[in-house]
Amino acid sequence: MTEAAPVTGADQFTEVHDRHFAGIYRYVAGRLGAQAAEDVAAETFLVAYDRRSTFDPARGDLRAWLFGIATNLVSRHRRKEARHYRALTRIELPRPVEGHENRVVLSGQLAKALARLTAGERDVLLLVALADLGYAEVGEALGISPGTVGSRLTRARKKLAPVLAPEASDG
Repeated sequence: MTEAAPVTGADQFTEVHDRHFAGIYRYVAGRLGAQAAEDVAAETFLVAYDRRSTFDPARGDLRAWLFGIATNLVSRHRRKEARHYRALTRIELPRPVEGHENRVVLSGQLAKALARLTAGERDVLLLVALADLGYAEVGEALGISPGTVGSRLTRARKKLAPVLAPEASDG
């Protein structure tokens, strides 16, 4: 099956799942940690299967479409998690310290710097870094032009430069 072929049957979709699951899983694990990655990656394929009739190969490639779905689910997961933590602070329960998200946040400056990026900058940066997508694929996944991908990526890199290479900003 080619990337441009319409995905209609369960057998074809099994092939899509088998071909792309590992890449989607790695991307989601890089964004959310391994604990949530299995569920979100699986949900990506459930959503894709449910919406398979809406996939239009003329608008872009299947891989980018799947990463777009995964990115939306990551965002939804983060919003749900933020609501959860806000609710916990309202009822004054101690925050858990053992979760992957908390270890990343507590681990240092990179997490803080990523949090300062806009959602669009973060999505572009992480699709390039974790999913190894090119500008055109990122654009397809997010519904933006490759030029917008480039400008968001440039802004994100500039914002992260002091954290990634502190010696460069000491000069």
